[in-house]
Amino acid sequence: MIQPASSYNDDLRLAHVLADSVDDQTMSRFKALDLHIETKPDLTPVTDADKSAEEAIRGQLSRSRPRDAVLGEEFGSSGHGSRRWIIDPIDGTKNFVRGVPVWATLIALVDEGEPVVGVVSAPALGKRWWAAKGAGAYMGKSLAAATRLRVSNVSKLSDASLSYSSLGGWKERGNLDEFLGLTEDVWRTRAYGDFWSYCMVAEGSVDIACEPELNLYDMAALVPIVVEAGGRFTSLEGQEGPFGGNALATNSILHS
Repeated sequence: MIQPASSYNDDLRLAHVLADSVDDQTMSRFKALDLHIETKPDLTPVTDADKSAEEAIRGQLSRSRPRDAVLGEEFGSSGHGSRRWIIDPIDGTKNFVRGVPVWATLIALVDEGEPVVGVVSAPALGKRWWAAKGAGAYMGKSLAAATRLRVSNVSKLSDASLSYSSLGGWKERGNLDEFLGLTEDVWRTRAYGDFWSYCMVAEGSVDIACEPELNLYDMAALVPIVVEAGGRFTSLEGQEGPFGGNALATNSILHS
């Protein structure tokens, strides 16, 4: 498929190269008997695969985009400037360590505070999603073999499909009753979780995805994909983009 031109086409190609470079690496450690797992101070797991994947991406960025800043889940922030690459080497590490194939490498470029490129590569699912500002959102094996994405046109909550990750965060936030009320108002609920919920909004197979607590590296790559597919991505309070510490993504029609 011929994809529309974007001023970020070169950056999108680089993001694909970065994803390609770590897909084999992460797959080789998936279900590995000698996988090394540690617990971080926030009590979330991190594996040798998380660390080595981020190191590989950072190494390539230092050569290809030496002036750009980088923020990654495992090694923090480096560099300065208006362009910043944001990396989650393995989104869904808990799935990864349990042998569940729902995990992905998330790569985003934020320019002047706006997410303009996003690539989500899920090799264990055999899927990849991507978008660049002004060029649409796609899913496929490569830039040359892709299907353009479009959100659904569902307009009523009673017809909508909702995806989330877990109930725990809503209780901690003090919004569990409101969230449970939403689950009763929609047609269908499923906990696809993590990146997958938002990619499915972009595909049009889910209409609403939301989570009560997320980090920037969990969300940055998802924003261009949802938005370029015609959806909307905000915080629960309505702040546009991935900067509010939580997320609500819809087909735009249902956003309120």
